[in-house]
Amino acid sequence: MMKTSRKPKTCFFCQANVTDINYKDTKTLQRYLSSFGKIVPRKRSGVCAWHQRKLANAIKRSRFMGFLPYVVR
Repeated sequence: MMKTSRKPKTCFFCQANVTDINYKDTKTLQRYLSSFGKIVPRKRSGVCAWHQRKLANAIKRSRFMGFLPYVVR
């Protein structure tokens, strides 16, 4: 079985020079949620560690305020 080399994923937020992630921007936040409504891990999303922490907090705030659902059925 051969391993195929992939290009490393680059952080979307670093490329766009985003310092803070807005919890009201649900369109952007939904990109980082799975079909079940769970937060997508760094390995799959390609977001750097610093922005992943900011992203997780923004998603949690958005859920608390009612912009995003906690569970998708």
